[in-house]
Amino acid sequence: MKKKKKLISGFLICLLIIFANAAIAGDGKLLAGTSKVNITPNSDEPLHDSVYARSLVLDLNGQRLGFVSVDLAVFTSDRVEKICKEKFGISQLMLCSSHTHSEPQKAGRSFAKNNPYVSFYEDQIIYAVEIAVKNLFPARIAAGRRTFPQLGFNRLVIRDDGHARESWFSDDHYTCENPERIPFGPVDPEVGVIRIEDMQGNPRVIIMNYACHADIVCNNYEISADYPGVACRKVEEGFSGKVNCLFIQGAGGNIESLQISSRRSGPDDHFKTDYAPMERTGELLAYETVKLAKSLSGSGEQTDIRFMNDSMRFSGRFDTSLTMKVYLVTILINHDIVIAACPGELFVQLQLEWKNKVELASANPFLFGYAWSGGQWPGYIADVRSAALGGFGADQGLKLIEVGAGEAIVTRQLQNYYRLNGLMRDKPGPSGFKPGHQWVIKAFQDEK
Repeated sequence: MKKKKKLISGFLICLLIIFANAAIAGDGKLLAGTSKVNITPNSDEPLHDSVYARSLVLDLNGQRLGFVSVDLAVFTSDRVEKICKEKFGISQLMLCSSHTHSEPQKAGRSFAKNNPYVSFYEDQIIYAVEIAVKNLFPARIAAGRRTFPQLGFNRLVIRDDGHARESWFSDDHYTCENPERIPFGPVDPEVGVIRIEDMQGNPRVIIMNYACHADIVCNNYEISADYPGVACRKVEEGFSGKVNCLFIQGAGGNIESLQISSRRSGPDDHFKTDYAPMERTGELLAYETVKLAKSLSGSGEQTDIRFMNDSMRFSGRFDTSLTMKVYLVTILINHDIVIAACPGELFVQLQLEWKNKVELASANPFLFGYAWSGGQWPGYIADVRSAALGGFGADQGLKLIEVGAGEAIVTRQLQNYYRLNGLMRDKPGPSGFKPGHQWVIKAFQDEK
């Protein structure tokens, strides 16, 4: 009897997962709204630069997509999602953490639990979405990508024993923290840009999508948005303060900046953090972003947006009793811009794999990492090879997700993209075709 109940329970779970996969399509006049709200709390912590929540709301035929880029390490909130849906009609909300390691209460320390500012963050983020909804304007959208010399390197360096160790461990050959700036790979050297403009062609919002850890000034013991904060500020300055720039992290789980500041040993360390590497990295990223954004322009009066939410269940790698429900969002805009929003710290190999497959379909792919839309935060998500080679986030920790979860996630994102563009049939195919005439080849003979 117990076995039967277990089978029924498993079947119901499968049904729930299938029916949670809901797609909404629309074609019409796009409205967009945005805001920038300071979320730096009043505290006695030293402040180097403020942290912000930047919002973007896209409204098409009453269906609303909400993106909030937050200068925080990892931020999830059922309360924010619930209020934004009920109060502002947000159909799908994505909280996108920049993953700065210098947020309030975590400035230069290991990530603290029970952060006392959570309620404050939630209120400020809700306010940011409210402002965006109240200031919707007719809009167009355009997107592009630009490759330039890499700013980061793969911090899991393969050693003589065949396994990988994180770059902050030295050996007889490599120096701790990679001061020689060896461009270990793989990395994704592309920055992706999505430009939202008004109907007169004036840019209003820039989304900057780049995969690299935001820990250049880790252990600085001061509040800072790290290089994403610098990059956003510089992009906004590049458009004379008339745009709002949202930094959205990519699959940067194993990517470290080539420029990095030396770490302090504690808040009382007389050594002061050098913020020049952070500033320079942000400047370099902003330069490429501004150059690309200024080359883009939207067209047409109509916009087509289709999106789908989905969920997948995984167990733990070492602790198989763990259950992780991971929520995904797939968005297709104008049959060209494809966004795969995933929570957790995906390794860059997964981003490269997904982008390569979507590019084959002549689409413009963006992977939004650290993007929570519900469910659980899965932590690090390594590709299978990295999970075997090991290192921080690959095989260290009892709460790691099961091996193969990363490939399963990007495969599901790919499947959902094909569902949204109409190529993935829900019934056996082909249909609507009739057999043609048989093609007969006859040997040529000279007439006598």
